Amino acid sequence: MTSSSMFDTVLVANRGEIAVRVIRTLRAMGIRSVAVFSDADAEARHVTEADAAVCIGPAAARQSYLNIEAVVDAAQRTGAQAVHPGYGFLSENADFAAALQAAGIVFIGPPASAIATMGDKIAAKAAVSAFGVPVVPGISRPGLTDADLIAGAADVGFPVLVKPSAGGGGKGMRMVEHADELAPALVSARREAAAAFGDDTLFLERFVLRPRHIEVQVLADGHGNVIHLGERECSLQRRHQKVIEEAPSPLLDPVTRARIGAAACDTARSVDYTGAGTVEFIVSADAPDEFFFMEMNTRLQVEHPVTEMVTGVDLVEQQVRIAAGEKLTLGQDDIVMTGHAVEARVYAEDPANGFLPTGGPVLGLREPTGPGVRVDSGLAAGSVVGSDYDPMLSKVIAHGADRTAALHKLDRALADTAVLGLTTNIEFLRFLLTDPDVAAGRLDTGLLDRRAPDFAPNAIGDAELIAAAAYQWITNWAAAEGNLWARPSGWRVGERAPAAFRLRAADRTDHVYLTGTPDRATATVEHGETHTVSAAFVGDRFAVTLDGERTEYLVATDLTGGIGQLWLSGAGRSCVVEEVREAPVRPDDEHSGDAELVSPMPGSVVAVGVDAGAEVTTGAMVVTVEAMKMEHALTAPTDGVVELLVAVGDQVKVGQPLARITAHTQENEQ
Repeated sequence: MTSSSMFDTVLVANRGEIAVRVIRTLRAMGIRSVAVFSDADAEARHVTEADAAVCIGPAAARQSYLNIEAVVDAAQRTGAQAVHPGYGFLSENADFAAALQAAGIVFIGPPASAIATMGDKIAAKAAVSAFGVPVVPGISRPGLTDADLIAGAADVGFPVLVKPSAGGGGKGMRMVEHADELAPALVSARREAAAAFGDDTLFLERFVLRPRHIEVQVLADGHGNVIHLGERECSLQRRHQKVIEEAPSPLLDPVTRARIGAAACDTARSVDYTGAGTVEFIVSADAPDEFFFMEMNTRLQVEHPVTEMVTGVDLVEQQVRIAAGEKLTLGQDDIVMTGHAVEARVYAEDPANGFLPTGGPVLGLREPTGPGVRVDSGLAAGSVVGSDYDPMLSKVIAHGADRTAALHKLDRALADTAVLGLTTNIEFLRFLLTDPDVAAGRLDTGLLDRRAPDFAPNAIGDAELIAAAAYQWITNWAAAEGNLWARPSGWRVGERAPAAFRLRAADRTDHVYLTGTPDRATATVEHGETHTVSAAFVGDRFAVTLDGERTEYLVATDLTGGIGQLWLSGAGRSCVVEEVREAPVRPDDEHSGDAELVSPMPGSVVAVGVDAGAEVTTGAMVVTVEAMKMEHALTAPTDGVVELLVAVGDQVKVGQPLARITAHTQENEQ
């Protein structure tokens, strides 16, 4: 590549994986990159990879990444001639584009007028209709009242889809099957749209049965040239949020592909578009030769890598060159899609718990490599995934000669992906890829939500428990001071005394017994079958050979919790194992024979099981502490009288005293 003739410095107004991805292309083009970051992202990967970085405010996005004045100021301070917005945040904000223009800084994106038109779904439908682009039958004009919508619904035909004119992501959207359900749906849709977007304008569309979400990538320069780079299938969605995307779509034939591509180019022309954009269409699985315009995203899409993989075109480079005033050097005939590509989004979420967002420190990280595999990631070992921003962590993309090969390669790449320290959706993604309808390409936008209730995490096997116990012992044998997993055990070099470990993983709690030495040992779980075991560190991996089968694990310990959590990833699976002991106690110097319960981690007190001054027996629950949605109950290690030092709702630190127990002795019983 040769560097742009206009820009020598570009500011990236975003964070996470997309900021890292844009910086990668800027570096390849010889352009200096500037990152912006909030207080929460001071040590983030995009900050360390950029040539310069500017703090733009507190963690809250409205005070940092959405702060137009702060971003423009950062660009001016660092001498940036242009700003790349990535996606999300300010990428489709017409006011941001206008503010940059007023400051004499180029916005790497379309004109503010195009952003504004396509940001209003009613105006967008009117604009593309004038260019002959087919739209879903419906009612879409400004100022429609509930009475107008109800009166016109019969002509549209049920079922209908109620949609807000502003915003996206499924907010304010309602599917209505019968006329008597429409009035209450309009009330709730207006309320939600007003709260989410500050605009309660609604319109109606006919609901397309068995809908598939297909989008077309376009590029348009400032010299009148518009091309498309084929389509992407984005039907695998959860609650209107895409999860797995691919290119090309397995639904379209060559004739329909050419027609939908031409319609996408006409959409771009309807608003004098420049830059990279995506035109989204709805297609019925029952009538794949019919497609209808949904909306246009006036920015780079999250799923753009699958298009790059099948066309060989760097879309970010094209964005920069177009913004610098260059003509497209590619014509429509130059665009050839080779093979097939599939992308999976890795989220910090718990699929087994309603897909609730998770978080925590990235204790260990493994990302796949190899021919045909690409990872766009903002992760780095040692970073912390918080709750301030979107839970998407990275994207894993695979390219193959055909769709079957690409799906298989993606599954293997996900098996080689591990983010230790927090729960992710990786196992769910692999579950989804095994679905027969997914494998066959029989997709629709409701498939994922229908399958989600069938998902259950893989059961934790004996192999993981034995590996965890072996790691605990061998770390101790190597004299790893301060490692809570390295407490003294009976397993010693040259001795045969068994070591016992009581371990908890998911819904099972079992004892693991080890006898022997690291290179020659036996193991049993509870009192089951006896296994042969050997274990050793190999570079940054922990190798365990169990009954002759060798597995290398990526291992990380969570010492901040004070309870010996061990994260393991190997053989395509990840899990967390916790050592179960008596409640953490510490001798109380002032009361010989008494005990003090201390917090095993930073967190909050969610339950107190006894009253102050109560008599307790050994094993009674005294205090429960919660951190990162995990509860840990501390029980009495002895009979005695409780003195409570905390109450429900208190925030506590590691090692903070929670309760004292005055033990019963023969002297104080007399």
